Amino acid sequence: MCYALPLHWERSVFQDVDFHPKINNTEHRTSEISERQLIVRRGQAFTVTVRLYQPFNGEPLIFTARTGKHASEDRGTLSVFTLPESVSRSPTAKAVWRVGLDGSSSPANGILKLAILPPPETPIGKWNLMVKHRDQDRHLATLTLLFNPWCPDDAVFLDDEDQRQEYVMNEQGIVYTGSGNYISPKLWDYGQFEEDMTKICLKILDLNLKHLADPADDDSARCNVVYVSRVVSAMINSSGDRGVITGKWGEPYDNGVPPTHWNGSHAILNKWLQSGYHPVKYGQCWVFAAVMCSVLRLLGIPCRTVTNFNSAHDTNKNLTIEEYYEYNNNGVKVRVKELSERIWNFHVWVEAWMKRPDLAADGSYDGWQVLDPTPQEKSNGVFCLGPASVKAILKGNVDLTYDTPFVFAEVNADCVKWIVNKDGSHTKLPSDTKEVGQSISTKAVGSLMRSDLTNTYKYREGTWKERSVFDHALNRDYSEADGSGDTDDDDDEAVKDGGQKTVKNGGKKTDENGGKEPTPDDPQLKLRFKEVSKPRNGKDVKLKLVLNSQMRGDRAVSIGISVQAMTYNGQPFQNIQYERLEKMLPFGKDVSVSIVVPFSAYSKAMLHSDSMKVTAVVIDNCIPNGTYLAETDIVLLDPPITVSVSGVARVNQETMGQLVFTNPVQETLQKCTLTLSGSGLWREPFEIQIADMKPNTKMTVKFPFVPYKAGWKTLMADFDCSLFRDITCSCTVNVQHSPYIYIPEQEMCRLR
Repeated sequence: MCYALPLHWERSVFQDVDFHPKINNTEHRTSEISERQLIVRRGQAFTVTVRLYQPFNGEPLIFTARTGKHASEDRGTLSVFTLPESVSRSPTAKAVWRVGLDGSSSPANGILKLAILPPPETPIGKWNLMVKHRDQDRHLATLTLLFNPWCPDDAVFLDDEDQRQEYVMNEQGIVYTGSGNYISPKLWDYGQFEEDMTKICLKILDLNLKHLADPADDDSARCNVVYVSRVVSAMINSSGDRGVITGKWGEPYDNGVPPTHWNGSHAILNKWLQSGYHPVKYGQCWVFAAVMCSVLRLLGIPCRTVTNFNSAHDTNKNLTIEEYYEYNNNGVKVRVKELSERIWNFHVWVEAWMKRPDLAADGSYDGWQVLDPTPQEKSNGVFCLGPASVKAILKGNVDLTYDTPFVFAEVNADCVKWIVNKDGSHTKLPSDTKEVGQSISTKAVGSLMRSDLTNTYKYREGTWKERSVFDHALNRDYSEADGSGDTDDDDDEAVKDGGQKTVKNGGKKTDENGGKEPTPDDPQLKLRFKEVSKPRNGKDVKLKLVLNSQMRGDRAVSIGISVQAMTYNGQPFQNIQYERLEKMLPFGKDVSVSIVVPFSAYSKAMLHSDSMKVTAVVIDNCIPNGTYLAETDIVLLDPPITVSVSGVARVNQETMGQLVFTNPVQETLQKCTLTLSGSGLWREPFEIQIADMKPNTKMTVKFPFVPYKAGWKTLMADFDCSLFRDITCSCTVNVQHSPYIYIPEQEMCRLR
């Protein structure tokens, strides 16, 4: 891009400047963001061509690069550098920029092709670049500087191109939800390269509380990825600042939309921008994490969303979660004694890749770091979490910053269950050391498969190594905080090469961690639930409770089976049904109890809930401690729905899509809406109102859209109605270039 100077500058030294945004952005892998704005990465040179009115004879060109309103060489927010190198600067100057003359330059003709290099420790953000020659100052460019995972000297360097493409460049991903037994992949459109994303992400940094209190210090600290990631963690939620998203974990969702309605980050971030930086309503953990992932990827920080199933929220740091079950004539009910401490079906956070010299000089805690923007607990007075080293969590070194004890408990806490009897007394059940922290999941690199990360967070459950790390963390033995307590046993093999295991999406959880904890006292009665058929919303849920007595002779037991609607964060919502019965159990033989939960019984409750908790309490009054409990969390599968695209999709040409859905129930579906979205396909989510659907009728909706970006894109569809909330589906669209067809912008707007 070339700018000619005004006529009254004809006699000036400078003729024009070309900062080559298309070429530079392509070389810096930012052309997906813009080909007009100059967006480059630190630690990598970019090119600017300066044309002078006279030959360049070696008189110095003096360049000044500055960011923020309080630029300082000692803070690294101001750099003065020359061609040829001649400037003297303070010995305490930080982040000194360099400039060189490209061999294709023609100094005799006044054509200077300059290679300008911001060092890899430069603060990221908006920079102004000026040049002075013969006492004349000229503005060269306003540029955005990002982290550089391709630069070996940058703190975010990731030495694997496939991973860089996945964790920085990929705009589509998967966030895992559901429960440990029903892992559900939810497609998410990160859209980090959509319009205005650079402006949005830099505004997030500028509105953080630290910047408002001391902008000079904040601008300087943006050289540090640990600092920047922590700021973003705080700013994604709106608790205590002007952050992006307001969290809410139950209806009503007045003046906003339910968290389940979101399928992508750009719609949320753009709404925050357009509203004048008012928080968007509403989000829950997977929304917070996915939006943070989009911001970090735009800034150049490799990251991914990670889901921890059976995630503990431990507030008193004793690594124990106590759960209470009320048992009386009205059924078995989960009773939340302490609202802040419970086990979530799942919790989603972010892992970001970075060096951690603040933790160890030898790099032993470099790599993946946990960051969590969901507002759960305050960290140094602010609702944020991390970065916490995954390697520190694995070793139980919970004294290391930031917030490592909290994350350690999320994946390692023990669970103690209590039965609250009719008379108010409490019966303690055996503690469970293996329930928390299961199937820790993220999307696999380069595919839609699921990678299991559990072994990167903890050693195999039930092994000596796992228990010793737990005791080390519980006792806060800081003498081994440097990792010297590690041993080279076979369990270390589990964490080599990142410890990832790729498994199929969805379905029942398998025992991927391996190992079995030996128990000296096997229970005299074994309970387990067995699935009769896949639980699908709109159909009756059918399963069995299987009992097996390990005690000689027949035994009479009393059985209470309850079904409760639950939110995913472990909060009871509504009782669905209760059944009480008596059974005679012979020795060593399976006895099955059928459980049926009709659609008519659960439909209204599950509109506002995430799972069903089926709980069975079995009491044998003939023996001491004859109380047994079994439970399972059931996540309903959505009714079938499909979306597809016909023909070849091309940029700026109308393309047809089609959605097909059949009403699976004997009731009319009302308030039906279809929301379509996808980066590169729609600039904003597009909503279609649909007529009421009669029982068992099939609906086909055809819709046009005009893609505006080439490449592989994901079309997302969300169907919502009176009985089913936010049923989603998607398809992949390969959008091809249309170099010979031009459609005016106003016509494109009409087609959209």
